[in-house]
Amino acid sequence: ATRHVRRRYTLSAYSTEEPLIMSHRKFEAPRHGNLGFLPKKRTKHHSGRVRSFPKDDDQSAAPHLTAFRGYKAGMTHVVRGVERPGALMHKREVVDAVTVVETPPMVVVGVVGYVETPRGLRSLTTVFAEHLSDEFKRRCYRNWYKSKRKAYTKYAKKYSEDGGKDIEHELERMAKYCSVVRVIAHTQVKKVGLRVKKAHIMEIQVNGGGDVKAKIDFAKSLFEKEVTVDSVFAKDENIDVLGVSRGHGYEGVTTRWGVTRLPRKTHRGLRKVACIGSWHPARVSSTVPRAGQNGYFHRTEINKKVYRIGKKGDNASCQTEADLTEKGITPMGGFVKYGEVNEDWVMLKGATVGVKKRPLILRKSLNAPSSRKAMEVIDIKFIDTSSKFGHGRFQTADEKAKFLGPLASKQK
Repeated sequence: ATRHVRRRYTLSAYSTEEPLIMSHRKFEAPRHGNLGFLPKKRTKHHSGRVRSFPKDDDQSAAPHLTAFRGYKAGMTHVVRGVERPGALMHKREVVDAVTVVETPPMVVVGVVGYVETPRGLRSLTTVFAEHLSDEFKRRCYRNWYKSKRKAYTKYAKKYSEDGGKDIEHELERMAKYCSVVRVIAHTQVKKVGLRVKKAHIMEIQVNGGGDVKAKIDFAKSLFEKEVTVDSVFAKDENIDVLGVSRGHGYEGVTTRWGVTRLPRKTHRGLRKVACIGSWHPARVSSTVPRAGQNGYFHRTEINKKVYRIGKKGDNASCQTEADLTEKGITPMGGFVKYGEVNEDWVMLKGATVGVKKRPLILRKSLNAPSSRKAMEVIDIKFIDTSSKFGHGRFQTADEKAKFLGPLASKQK
């Protein structure tokens, strides 16, 4: 029996230590690919979907929104100082990759009340605002220009009939029976140069407030008003990002699951799974890697640090104490495959899912981390705005003009 036990020996020929006996095959040769993400198929939720909102357990807090939507613009890098006493990198500078998400203000157009049932939440009633924008109404139609555009015209009359008694009645029902309140908000996608006219609509849960009545009053006070991203999130906060990953189409097992390639001389190809199972049971198990769709999956990434929040029209939004150059977040020549960022924006540490222009949902963290690294206050010293299309040499157009001097093409 002992001859079947594989032993791992140390590299040193002079070592006197006993060889380590393998603990289990699952640690030495674990399976390739995570089965927790099955089925690997294209998502139905193309612009992201919030499956869970943060727990509403702090009743002393003021009513507030818990999510926001933005559009991925691109990536750049920043130089920041590390402020973590005791750490090896304390008082030193590091370079971090960051993602810029453009977040034009959202407009609240309704409120939904949910009651708790043994089978989960059930929506009791919905109240919409009196005036709705065309961006919102376009989402209700498949073909806008051929339609009569009558959406919500009869509903709007409820506000003028009987002094809006019907609307007040529904809000009272909501306050009496509901335990969860969410607002219906839409993006102002026309403010982003995406050639999209239909707004992206989502529900955002209202947390905080002493009771449900306070939540409903807060939601109603936001009707037809713009909500900015800095009213939902703050600098140095950790947030979750939900979205759809980059699609790669139909791919084989080596790329899709990361299985090992077979030897070079293998007959009929080597980027394969050598054995897809035993003779019996006479079917292929669901745990065996197979070729198929790769990418365009819905994914949630937790606890991404907010490095900076920029405001629309702030031409010095990327100015720091160490770099006094007046410059905005848009790099030279614009973000590749996106263009210029002219609205509010959020800078997140690291990468996010999806391609440029993809709608992302930013949500307050479900389980906020409390480690020293997560609680660190970020001190950005430099934000790179050189061209992302090639090897950028200049941070601003003025710097480029100053370096090149008078150009013959500009003298005409």
